[in-house]
Amino acid sequence: MQIDQPPANLKAFHLAGIIPVAGQKLDYNFPWHDSLMPLAPNYLAIEHAVLECANAGCETIWIVCHNDMQPLIRHRLGDWVQDAAVFERGSREWRTQQNQREIPLFYVPIHPKDRGRRDCLGWSVLYGTITAYHINRKLSKWVIPDKYFISFPYGITPLDIIRKNRNLISAKKNFCLTYRGQNVKNNKYLSFTYDGPDFQRCRRNLRQQQTHERDENHKRLPLHERWDARWFPLDQVFEPVDFEEANTLETPWFYEINNWEGYCDFLSSEERKEFEKPEYMKYREWNPVGEDNE
Repeated sequence: MQIDQPPANLKAFHLAGIIPVAGQKLDYNFPWHDSLMPLAPNYLAIEHAVLECANAGCETIWIVCHNDMQPLIRHRLGDWVQDAAVFERGSREWRTQQNQREIPLFYVPIHPKDRGRRDCLGWSVLYGTITAYHINRKLSKWVIPDKYFISFPYGITPLDIIRKNRNLISAKKNFCLTYRGQNVKNNKYLSFTYDGPDFQRCRRNLRQQQTHERDENHKRLPLHERWDARWFPLDQVFEPVDFEEANTLETPWFYEINNWEGYCDFLSSEERKEFEKPEYMKYREWNPVGEDNE
């Protein structure tokens, strides 16, 4: 099913954040999921990705994760996160509950038919995109996302340049974060935006390249050749995304923590010393019916 473009609305721009968590395991082999690796005391990689979406100006954030990893991730993140821009206005009067802009977090499980078959990190992005589209479309055609902002837990960049360039991100043109001229098409965990037509091209490209249980002659493939899409890298999945006229933003530094060596490089860096959990990143839940709001 294709994704229709939302109707033109000059007064609103819906930017939906997509955070892919479900994917092939990295080489950490810890009891917890790889996205829960700490970046600073009480500050995890998945929280950094959520804050990147909040700093980008996303109205909704969709975290794509399997059902077995969802409880612990939700235990850390809660139901919503506050808009980072509120804390940039200086006065604490703006930080009251009345002025908070709540950005809801939605947890999306990969469909069972895709698990173990094409559930690479890139497919998590595509599945989160189609889920966000369908749910918003059922609510109203006016809340269909205009763009989808993709943030990876395994790519660490400064948040302030994202917050200062919201207008560049929420634009009709695609956006891509670059480092030394490279972006997600170079298999880097760097944020970018794309729209419905880009999604359709990426999904079609993945489906055309993937293998199934049998080949075109209906003969069973060897086990190691079946469903190879679950190993597709980012550059292969998002090759059709159009960045020719995209808004680009060069980040001053970037660290990949998708392996132990990259994680050690980040921990030994000078930028690591500046990391701390922001004040506005707290566990929050929607108040259940019948409970006090305080």
